[in-house]
Amino acid sequence: MDNFNTALQELISLALKEDIGSGDHSTLCCIPADQQGTAILKIKEAGILAGMQVAEQIFRQVEPASIFTPVKKDGNSMQAGEVAFEVTASVHTILKAERLVLNCMQRMSGIATLTKQYTQLLANSQTRLLDTRKTTPNFRLLEKAAVKIGGGNNHRFGLYDMIMLKDNHIDYCGGIIKAIDLASIYNSKLAKPLPIEVETRSLEDVELVCKYGKGKVFRIMLDNFSVPLLTKALQLTQGNFETEASGGIGLHNVLAYAATGVDYISVGGLIHQAKSVDLSLKASFV
Repeated sequence: MDNFNTALQELISLALKEDIGSGDHSTLCCIPADQQGTAILKIKEAGILAGMQVAEQIFRQVEPASIFTPVKKDGNSMQAGEVAFEVTASVHTILKAERLVLNCMQRMSGIATLTKQYTQLLANSQTRLLDTRKTTPNFRLLEKAAVKIGGGNNHRFGLYDMIMLKDNHIDYCGGIIKAIDLASIYNSKLAKPLPIEVETRSLEDVELVCKYGKGKVFRIMLDNFSVPLLTKALQLTQGNFETEASGGIGLHNVLAYAATGVDYISVGGLIHQAKSVDLSLKASFV
């Protein structure tokens, strides 16, 4: 996504406002405003670390003079008992930022960890792994960033950066041929034409895209195709289109799909099935 840093700053501002509201009264009632402190991010579970850049930005956004000392980097393997970073700042800053830092890093690390399991399986394949728009509202920026940290690739970020003719578009429009023609006309009028992808649900759909989409469509999505059916569909495309397999693909069968030679495999579960990793932020007096 363009302007990642700007979007991140906005996300952090809104999240802090949601959490702090009229004030962190638990801290205000018992901690002097000028008290300084140090805290460490303790890792309590094995996985792939993600969210270090986000954590640093959160602390600096609350208190620009915060001293953030990384011990590990995004994408590093992590084990229980390790430390990811140390931060020195006002105790008020540490306690205001604590939950947001943990929420972001635990979620991002869970996504990166699951994504890494897929990318390790696909390491010897030409097939690349994609995420989807099946994300948490207002948290997509960080969920997709976590997929990249885990070694995956981002599909479109939103509705605005690709023309993707899915089943409902095609059905409402009146068929694949009409949808492709209208999308192509629309696209030609844009100052910067967008890539067009078309979802197919059968070999007949694939044949139609191959016949009427050449020069207009750049990628064919093959949705819920079995491995044998996917193999036949790829033969029909004759290498004239990028191909993407989607639907019903998980760790148990991703290698079988990759063996067909499909260019991309998209897995919504990278994000919506990821389990957060256990992390904690603890005061340090060393």
